[in-house]
Amino acid sequence: MDPKSRTDPFAELFGEFSERLRGDRWQPAIDVFESEKSISVRFELAGVRSSDVRVTIDGDVLRVTGVRKPPPDSDVLRLHQMEIAFGPFERVVRVPVAFDRDAVSAHLEEGFLTVSLPKRLPQRRRIEVER
Repeated sequence: MDPKSRTDPFAELFGEFSERLRGDRWQPAIDVFESEKSISVRFELAGVRSSDVRVTIDGDVLRVTGVRKPPPDSDVLRLHQMEIAFGPFERVVRVPVAFDRDAVSAHLEEGFLTVSLPKRLPQRRRIEVER
């Protein structure tokens, strides 16, 4: 038995998911990939509509916020297990590589939001040597 479950009465009900709860918001799982040309951040957002997601860039910080709405009411008599969070979410990712903020794109498909951050190409310039 996990020692945490002895002190946290919700640990058994929520399992590992409790680690992704932060106050009144939940945090979607993410993957971060780097290629030669870009950084890609993929967010797991099953059941979230694109109209309910907001992506912002502030300096080197990528912030994704939104809401996953609960399914329509049904005839639930008792909750046996709950691992899928509903309500507002937020995830903040600091991007450690220089990227072109004007070329950032976001695409939501099959429950995954992918934010592509094209790397900024190094600027080269020739320096004249004075005599």
